[in-house]
Amino acid sequence: MESFEIGVILPGITVQRRDGIDLREAARHAEDAGLDGVWHGDHLAVGGPTLDAPIALATAAAATTRIKIGTSVFIPAIRPVVWAAKQIATLQYVSGNRLVLGVGSGGGPGQWAAAGVPYGERGSRTDTALKLLPRLLAGEETHLRDEPGEPAVRLAPSAAMPPVWVGNASNAAIRRAARLGDGWFPSLIPPGEVAEGGARLAELAAEHARPTPAIAIGGAAALGTGQGIPSREEIASGISGAYGRSLEEVMEIPLTGHPKEAAERLTAYRDAGARHAIIGISGGDWRAQVDLLAEVRDLLHS
Repeated sequence: MESFEIGVILPGITVQRRDGIDLREAARHAEDAGLDGVWHGDHLAVGGPTLDAPIALATAAAATTRIKIGTSVFIPAIRPVVWAAKQIATLQYVSGNRLVLGVGSGGGPGQWAAAGVPYGERGSRTDTALKLLPRLLAGEETHLRDEPGEPAVRLAPSAAMPPVWVGNASNAAIRRAARLGDGWFPSLIPPGEVAEGGARLAELAAEHARPTPAIAIGGAAALGTGQGIPSREEIASGISGAYGRSLEEVMEIPLTGHPKEAAERLTAYRDAGARHAIIGISGGDWRAQVDLLAEVRDLLHS
């Protein structure tokens, strides 16, 4: 049976305060529980309290020794590409090459305006970043094609280029993953859509004479029962409202119930071609939820 990795999104500030846990303790807890990765989103100005992703992940890396650290997802195009490369190289350095670079070009127009980057350039700037990052991290002289005069820079110290997982389920993301990524990283879609997207991904990768990228899915979970544990219907309703999809479409996405039930639902994703799941905790005590996710992982490996 092929392996299936499970990572968890690190708790945000509100959850940290509620559960009395900080990033260091959260990362260590996930590692000690046996999960495969800890992940953090990348948000600049979204109207709520968020931490800077590279700094948060550097904190998690310093508190752990084995577990992968990942961006879910890093937005290189809202930064000068050389600055993005410096942040990525530093994360590789401080983590001992444990970084997985989830990459996207999302966020609303307000976030791009706050960064001083035209919203309409987000796709082209993302492609440019993915093309230049390997050279920049390798310490090679690189011409910055999006900057005036295309200045040449050379960064040091060099660092290994981390695996790049292209986020989003859109056709544009699948095309970008096939051309430039090591993985495709859609979130909150049912197994059937993963299978369809994976078939298209394999077809496009073959056209570019590239290996088929791995598939990782982003999910939402509230396992077990008790006070503060939302139902599948409640989680699905939130997904429906946030993404403008019908409740029927998203009802099968949340992981709820006992670990065995969640393992069965993730098996459907594995059967659809996914080999990784990055799970956001939708309710309940964060530590307890991580422990239950670790049980799910054990069931998938048994």
